[in-house]
Amino acid sequence: MEKKLDLSKSVYDLVKEYPEVTDIMKELGFSEITNKVMLNSVGKIMTIPKGAKMKGVSMIDIVGAFMKAGFTLEGDMPNLSGDDAESAVHPGVIPTEATTKPNVTDASANVASSTVAADAADAADAVETNAAASTTAKANTEENFGANADDTVQDSERVEQLKGFLKRLGTGEELGAVREDFASQFAHVEASEIMKAEQGLMREGTPLAEVQQLCDLHSALFHGSTIHEQMESEHAKVEAVLEAQEKSKSVVSLIETVGHPLHQLTEENKALDALIESIRPKVADKTATVDDVNAVRQVSVHYAKKGDLLYPHLKVAYDISGPSMVMWTVDGDIRDQLGDLAKSSQSVDDWYRRFDELLTRAQEMIYKEQNILFPICAENFSTEEWYQIYKDTAQYEEIFGVKRTAWPEAETALATQTTKASGDDNTIALIGGTLTVDQLNAMLNTMPMEVTFVDHEDINRYFNDGEKVFKRPTTAIGRDVYSCHPPKVEPIVRGIIDSFRKGDRDNVAVWLEKQGRPFYVNYMAVRDQNNNYIGTLELVQDMQFAKDHFARTK
Repeated sequence: MEKKLDLSKSVYDLVKEYPEVTDIMKELGFSEITNKVMLNSVGKIMTIPKGAKMKGVSMIDIVGAFMKAGFTLEGDMPNLSGDDAESAVHPGVIPTEATTKPNVTDASANVASSTVAADAADAADAVETNAAASTTAKANTEENFGANADDTVQDSERVEQLKGFLKRLGTGEELGAVREDFASQFAHVEASEIMKAEQGLMREGTPLAEVQQLCDLHSALFHGSTIHEQMESEHAKVEAVLEAQEKSKSVVSLIETVGHPLHQLTEENKALDALIESIRPKVADKTATVDDVNAVRQVSVHYAKKGDLLYPHLKVAYDISGPSMVMWTVDGDIRDQLGDLAKSSQSVDDWYRRFDELLTRAQEMIYKEQNILFPICAENFSTEEWYQIYKDTAQYEEIFGVKRTAWPEAETALATQTTKASGDDNTIALIGGTLTVDQLNAMLNTMPMEVTFVDHEDINRYFNDGEKVFKRPTTAIGRDVYSCHPPKVEPIVRGIIDSFRKGDRDNVAVWLEKQGRPFYVNYMAVRDQNNNYIGTLELVQDMQFAKDHFARTK
């Protein structure tokens, strides 16, 4: 018999319905549940989501533990609305975010409830997990990174030196002292060298979380030293810099190409930086408001673009995992803390201190993008890849008043790619009849739902076309589904698909809310006539029409 856990019910009612809830909640840190007096009083008015918020326990952990125990969650689920909703609920979707703090948003709770299958409990909006899920996530992260390490060439002497400076920062040494020594030994540093140094630390055993925490310090250490910065300086005349200029011409050219993705991202960074500078005086004199925080929170769309379109492609196509392992998670942390700040009172000094720190972190990320991430992408991505990325950027809303501009070169190339020859040679024979490719595409695109298919080898094979609430970049097609997710989400996706492959489950379904509208998300194991697993199907349907219907009939 299926066990259904209604999160809108009181803790008392849930324990009465399923006595094992007591042991599960106790393991999660809710020791009060064993106190009968507390259970029979407070327990009758307390729900699990409310209790989690009061105790500061991640809903991700809670949902994961219950789903591992075989429960299906329903009812008054935490709200999956806002910036975080695109994080990675979907096996076939590249999520936008990961985070590093235990401040769990409503969005992340629903992410977990929709995606944890049997043995993973985590999501893009939380870093701390319960013991089982944390172990799984850590193991998967270390395993994947170790696999890459085997194929990595020995770090150069320069990279080894850079690692030494980063290690000094990790031990708590003052930034000024480390930077002084760095400046005496390095006239310049390449973006790829910084990336390799961070990756090297992780290969040697430095915890990922530690590297992430030091991300801003790393940026501060290299300020003014990257090749891109020195190209703009009249004093950068040394031979090493002159040689590096040739490499850096590519990123400068792309950034200056109107409509190019790097041009768009750079313009967003300029607008964000200007916004931050306009807000800083208000933070200093304590006149800043939640409206100012929400203005900065538009950066979540910018971070989503990087998380969907840049980080995964660097990792999969070019074996450059540093940005996805470090910057992706820092993006999520900034985003989440801004969201938490927007929900807090601005009448206390601590609120303004936190806001000021977040503004600084956001500016440090701008620095890392312009001087590390973008040059690395420019040096590696092909023109055709940039065309696809340009196409995918159309899915994202405009932010900071920066309009999306056309890239004529890409528009022409994409139009040529989509032009098909007419004729009847594209007919597909199906069990229920025959369809042309055009008919099948039109039919699937007309269906009032978002369709994603991941094959038996865990490769993203298909997204239907059209406007979507959850972004699905075309660059993810043909790529393994796990690489499309932040490090925090990968174990969740593995848990779902493994449970389908083993036959433990046939579907995982959840109701969630995004942008004030209800959605029904269903993940289903696809099996052939012999019951062999051949893939995972995800369907996302906007249920606002049903909500409106039943509201009228009440």
